[in-house]
Amino acid sequence: MIEESFSVGLVVERRREASEWGGHAWAPVAVLPAAPPVAPWTPLGGSADRMRYFAGPQTIHLYSTDTANYRDNLETGEPKLWVVLRAEGAAEPPIEIAAVTADPAEGEASTEAGSNTVGTVSMPREIAALVAEFIAEHHVERPVIKRRRDKKPPREIWRDGRAPDGEPSKD
Repeated sequence: MIEESFSVGLVVERRREASEWGGHAWAPVAVLPAAPPVAPWTPLGGSADRMRYFAGPQTIHLYSTDTANYRDNLETGEPKLWVVLRAEGAAEPPIEIAAVTADPAEGEASTEAGSNTVGTVSMPREIAALVAEFIAEHHVERPVIKRRRDKKPPREIWRDGRAPDGEPSKD
C-alpha cells in the first residue's frame, strides 16, 4: 500500500445552540489548500453566537487502496472533504480534530462513534488536483470477485451423511 500526505488549513465555527440547555456546537466551515502562518485556534471573527477559528494545520492522508473512493468523490462534480471533530469535554479547545479525509467511506464510518461530529466542506481545486494526481499514479482497477455457491448436495458436503446436528440427511 502506498501512502502520501499533505497539509491543509482548517477553519471551524462555534455556534450557540438554540436550545433551553444552551451550549455550543462546532462545525467545519472550510479547508484551505495551505495553512496560513497563524497560531492554531486563532479567532477569525464573528459574534457571540457564531465565532470562526483557524483550527490549525491538518494532514490529509491518501492511500493507494482507496483510490476508487477518491475517484468517485471527484466524479460527483462537487467533491467534498470530510472533517471529523471529537468532543474533548472541559479541555481548551473543547474539540479535537480527529481527521480530515477525501474518502467518503472513511468519513461515513467516522459517524458511528457516538462522540464524533462529522461535517463536509467543499474540496478546493488545488486539493482536488492533488487527489486526481494521486489517483492517476496509483489507481489499480480491482475486479469484483463473487463467491459461487457450492452446488454439491448436502450428503456430499457432510462426509458421513449426517447434518451438523447429527440427524441423518433427508436426501
